Amino acid sequence: MPIPANLPAPQFSLPDETGQIHSLKDFLGQWVVLYFYPKDDTPGCTTEACSFRDVYADYRRAGVVVLGISPDSVKSHAKFKAKYELPFTLLSDDGHQVCEAYGVWGRKKFMGREYDGVFRTTFLISPSGQIHQVFENVKPDGHSTQVLSAIPAD
Repeated sequence: MPIPANLPAPQFSLPDETGQIHSLKDFLGQWVVLYFYPKDDTPGCTTEACSFRDVYADYRRAGVVVLGISPDSVKSHAKFKAKYELPFTLLSDDGHQVCEAYGVWGRKKFMGREYDGVFRTTFLISPSGQIHQVFENVKPDGHSTQVLSAIPAD
């Protein structure tokens, strides 16, 4: 179960696609879209990433930070970001500790087999560091506009 709204967002520090470390506390004072996805360069994850890319200018105008997190490596993120010209930061949660802290790591079933992985989930984090809204069982297509419309106007 993902962490519910109205609780403080768990803090973390993770490397981006260049190896630079980013911490959630670095973004206090700004709205943050933290989206967890299973795997770089797979159909659903590519659709979701490209949907954030396609409306990214709207997020920037609204002063919102977009961060994608998956257990993929820094190198994998760098390739994925370059291939699809993603303008936002991708963070590598190599040991899936952050996924676990947010409650989005667990047992999944696909085509009759079971494995551990990321549940596609997005958290909208307020400027004060509280979880404002949680989007579970995300459908990749059009998700970015759904999240954008959930950000309160000042």
